[in-house]
Amino acid sequence: MDDLKNPPIAYSCYYTRHREGEQFVREHVFSYQISGTLTVNTGDAEHISREGDFRFIKRNQLLKFVKQPGEQGVFKSLSIYLDQATLKDLARDLGIENPKNHVEAEKVIPLPERPLFKSFMDSLLPYVHSETPINYQLALLKQREALLILLQAHPELKDILFDFSAPGKIDLEAFMNKNFQFNVHLDRFAYLTGRSLATFKRDFERIFKMSPSKWLQQRRLQEAHYLIAEKGKAPSNVYLQTGFENLSHFSFAFKKMYGISPSRLV
Repeated sequence: MDDLKNPPIAYSCYYTRHREGEQFVREHVFSYQISGTLTVNTGDAEHISREGDFRFIKRNQLLKFVKQPGEQGVFKSLSIYLDQATLKDLARDLGIENPKNHVEAEKVIPLPERPLFKSFMDSLLPYVHSETPINYQLALLKQREALLILLQAHPELKDILFDFSAPGKIDLEAFMNKNFQFNVHLDRFAYLTGRSLATFKRDFERIFKMSPSKWLQQRRLQEAHYLIAEKGKAPSNVYLQTGFENLSHFSFAFKKMYGISPSRLV
């Protein structure tokens, strides 16, 4: 029996401390918040999921997250990823021959509670608590079950789920001003704006009159300065939020640009 190298079922559990970070969401995700609170920032909106909430996260996007334990000191969430291969197989079986492309939709969609959602998520728990990895064929069945449940409860998700297109070419300036704080490689920014890396760099320098790396550092430092000086936030809480990998690099770049260490602004 073949097991998945990257299982589509993800169980997140943290005790006492909160966790924060960012990620690129490559595939659609159907999630259930078991306990605690998840705050997701997509660059242009903030979404909060509390205990008992269900959500659908659209693929091909960047997001920052904060996982906060609840009153019992535990954060738990359960998700199933809906990959493109499974969706294409289902589209073929359902006779969907001409799916729409570039469907505009909210990046994170709250889903009203339904009995089917809860029973489905409960059925995943034995898999995440088992010491044996989920069998590949069983994983496919659970993915298909999730998709059919979503389509039955929310038929309007059909155009989003069966949109197999790559990101189209979009307004580069608007996108970067919304997403500069995400610490990802330039090729990821290029892909999400519908460009090759070479075209992205050429368009970027034409619009911003400087290289992407230089502009990103300046823009992140400007935002950090604002958050520290005007909002009273601590440098240790700002550097990740604005796209820096570590505090020492952030402090060095900040002092080089402003002539003062970020801690002196507090």
